[in-house]
Amino acid sequence: MAMALSFPSPPVSSHPRLPPSISLRLRPFPSSKPLPILSSSKPFPSPKLVRYPALDNHASRHSHLRFARKLSTLLLSKPKQFLPLKVLYRCKKFLTVPRKRPLLPMILRYPSLFRLFYSPCNNPSSPMASVLSVSLTPNALSLFQQSSVLRAQIADSLACKLQRLLMMSPHRRILLSKLVHLGPDLGLPMNFRTKLCNVYPERFITINTSYGRALQLVSFDSSLASPVPPLKCYDDNRILDRPRRFEHLPLRRGLNLRRHHRDFLLGLQNLPEISPYEDCDLASLSAEMAEKRACAVVREILGMSLEKRTLIDHLTHFRKDFHLPNRLRALLVRHPEMFYVSIKGIRHSVFLVEAYNDDGKLIVQDELLKEKQRLMELVSEGKRMRRQRRKGLDLELGIEEEQSKEEFLDSEDGFEGLFESGIGEDWEEMNGEEEEEEEGDEDEEEERIEEFWVKKAVEAGVIEGAELDVW
Repeated sequence: MAMALSFPSPPVSSHPRLPPSISLRLRPFPSSKPLPILSSSKPFPSPKLVRYPALDNHASRHSHLRFARKLSTLLLSKPKQFLPLKVLYRCKKFLTVPRKRPLLPMILRYPSLFRLFYSPCNNPSSPMASVLSVSLTPNALSLFQQSSVLRAQIADSLACKLQRLLMMSPHRRILLSKLVHLGPDLGLPMNFRTKLCNVYPERFITINTSYGRALQLVSFDSSLASPVPPLKCYDDNRILDRPRRFEHLPLRRGLNLRRHHRDFLLGLQNLPEISPYEDCDLASLSAEMAEKRACAVVREILGMSLEKRTLIDHLTHFRKDFHLPNRLRALLVRHPEMFYVSIKGIRHSVFLVEAYNDDGKLIVQDELLKEKQRLMELVSEGKRMRRQRRKGLDLELGIEEEQSKEEFLDSEDGFEGLFESGIGEDWEEMNGEEEEEEEGDEDEEEERIEEFWVKKAVEAGVIEGAELDVW
């Protein structure tokens, strides 16, 4: 006799508030199959940014030199390398000095770089009149002249950098107004748009586009189409010499990642290598391969820079040229094994991690970095001169004023407008529109403050009576 087998019905909810006609069946237990590590969706929450104090100090030191380098660039753009102080008032926006803050105290902070003197003015009604002017000291002028000579000697290597940038662009063309943002980081001279870009017609030429002047690639050099070699060899301090049981992800000391984040990076690491110079169909690439290519492009740009660092804002100008993602900063933070994002200041910097050792020092020093080191030495020398002057002559520089100036030096700049259109084609003329906006006499209060600082500088003997040609 066959026995009828009965199976239990799915459990029904006996919630007192639900009518008996509605039954809630239990959902099946989710599958234990792991999700794929690589997916086009967001792989994990935004990782936490772990500070790297050694590289943060690099970014901080770079910001302290900002005002001195910008004023030096402005003075070097003039034929006589000096400007009247009243003309500098119009450049406050370029120098990122607030309108109500006097300019003279900022110049007096660098006595080893800038000097004050009275120069004759071209005024027929008063031929003996003179105006207070600012120029570079002999030491500072000699420093920048030596740097200019060195850049002329290595012009070939600088031209190779421009050619490699054009080779990475799918369009083989980049606007000059964008290249000026990366110019100082790559070590390019100030007049590279008129000098360097026109000396190597066999490599690139300048053309006119609807967006402005652009640099067009002429020949693709396959010998230059090789990525930057690894700059750092990670030591494998293992006790037993045997294969690893798990995949290894090289990270800097003190950095720990979540398991999901680490698995994602290991998955990208196992993908086939892609060269930033490879001419591939970007539309056919998967999201993972496109991200790996974007990392390779950013690594190549940082590898060509002098300090292996730049501002993230500078990289965002090349998103369309190199097909970088719109959320570029999130991409850099997502790859701490390659990049470090420093949040010192409003404008964040990005470093190439493999170019620095554990102590935060560059593994390979570029010869053009000697200019910055010498500039820092001159700034330190100026601090000692000011300290001795305060002790001996009592310039009455209060503690509150010193702290306010230090806070101003820590603020970020907006000087890219000067590099782009603030000074004319050869960095020798200021933009007329900015002059029209800044025309007019200063307020009485501001003039009174400037007169106060001029009197203090005269009493301290800081202003020289040197004579130069009429400006």
